[in-house]
Amino acid sequence: MTPTLELAMDLICRPSITPEDAGCQDVLIARLIALGFRVERWRFGDVDNCWARYGDAEPLFAFAGHTDVVPPGPLDQWQSPPFAPEIRAGCLYGRGAADMKGSLAAMITAVEHFLAEHPQPRGSIAFLITSDEEGAAVDGTVKVVDWLERRGEKIRWCLVGEPSCTAHLGDTLKNGRRGSLNGRLVLHGTQGHVAYPHLAQNPLHAIGAILTVLTDEVWDQGYETFPPTSFQISNLHSGTGAVNIIPGDLEMLFNFRFSPAVTVEQLQERTRLIVETGLLNEEIKTGQVFQYHLIWSLSGMPFFTPPGELVAAAIDAIHAETGLQPELSTSGGTSDGRFIAPTGAQVIELGPLNATIHKINERVAVDDLERLSRIYQDLLIRLLA
Repeated sequence: MTPTLELAMDLICRPSITPEDAGCQDVLIARLIALGFRVERWRFGDVDNCWARYGDAEPLFAFAGHTDVVPPGPLDQWQSPPFAPEIRAGCLYGRGAADMKGSLAAMITAVEHFLAEHPQPRGSIAFLITSDEEGAAVDGTVKVVDWLERRGEKIRWCLVGEPSCTAHLGDTLKNGRRGSLNGRLVLHGTQGHVAYPHLAQNPLHAIGAILTVLTDEVWDQGYETFPPTSFQISNLHSGTGAVNIIPGDLEMLFNFRFSPAVTVEQLQERTRLIVETGLLNEEIKTGQVFQYHLIWSLSGMPFFTPPGELVAAAIDAIHAETGLQPELSTSGGTSDGRFIAPTGAQVIELGPLNATIHKINERVAVDDLERLSRIYQDLLIRLLA
């Protein structure tokens, strides 16, 4: 039972389903105070947040993580209770084992070992911890970063402990993430009887050609290590459930995962033109005029940390521990790095394997926890020793 494993199990025991923290931050803060960190706690809405800093000198290196987890799902499908951590066949099972209580434990023990050898680093170390990453993400990291910006406290290097690896610990290092833009299209027709279509306007018929254009559109060619922007429909709803009623309205939810090669405004304008062109063609063909509304919400802008001092130090630390040369990647969903990078910080994401995150029987290899702690410690040595 290593210190990292013991701490990870302690955190998993606490059912911190977003936005609940369930006492996880109390455990982490106690360890940080014992090391000499100054701790500030903020509660915004139902969300607990913590900012802890060791030292005042620049540059500032920050670990960023979250204590909240997604719901466990059907309990009878878990081989062991999701909040009763269990070790089987060399793996630690439990909700949050990989995303991301294992990373938090590795961060804490890495700093404990680093400060034992380097009590006066050539800079400062900080922790930014929230319980709002898996939820709405409006009362967590984004608000802590706003407070730091207001008082001029600048992070130079930031490591987010999101599970980043694919097949082996250290095979992937994320140095950016795509942006996420959500859209809601409401198309208004006229409800009627299916036997009298000339007295109604069917929005399902009108949407067909529009969907073809939207799904076939090439939005960009990608950027640096970013794949091309993708468009996905997540929900399409229309009708009353009856077989003899032409629906009056249609609602479509969709999402863009976009690269820095295209702007939010460009995506919105091109979508509007596709919708209006499709409706105009429908009017020419059938004589029917449809009204529509487009509503947008931005989950996060893309960010990219080019190869430099942070990326180079992380690659070297990974190689020293694992012998692997990590692939730089910008794949996957969003993370709280999207709130930190706009301040000018270099941001990377490095954590355990992501194969079981958000799944039944989430797990992490026990050996990987201690190896991850050593990688984090080595990274601190390369940047601050």
